Amino acid sequence: MSKKHERIAALAATFVGEGVDPRYAGFFVLFNRQEFYEAHDVLEDLWLLDRAGANGDFYKGLIQLAGAFVHLQKNRLRPSAALFLLAQTSLGKYPAQHERLDLCAVLELIADWQRQLAEGNFTVNPLTATRVPQLAPAF
Repeated sequence: MSKKHERIAALAATFVGEGVDPRYAGFFVLFNRQEFYEAHDVLEDLWLLDRAGANGDFYKGLIQLAGAFVHLQKNRLRPSAALFLLAQTSLGKYPAQHERLDLCAVLELIADWQRQLAEGNFTVNPLTATRVPQLAPAF
């Protein structure tokens, strides 16, 4: 077991989501705290086990979404826009409700952030201390 996997396993063990993997539950806690890199890491640990499985693209899409916000935190607007597009494509393969998550709401969130980036001509970062994304899974 790698040090990174051990660190993520210890972190994931602190999260609880009724009937879901703690790494999946942890993704949302970390994402909603704007700890996007950590959210990416914790879900990637789960995705690595299922990347060719039924939820492979679903987890990948959520990881890409977190990655888009990592880029916004670093003021890298065009790479962020590219990851939003990849996340939209990955998540768009799944039904409106998947793994207790309203994907219609997630896809609307993605479209909103893409629109803000485009309206700012990719020179104005829409991520601010008061303008932050939130995801609301049903658990």
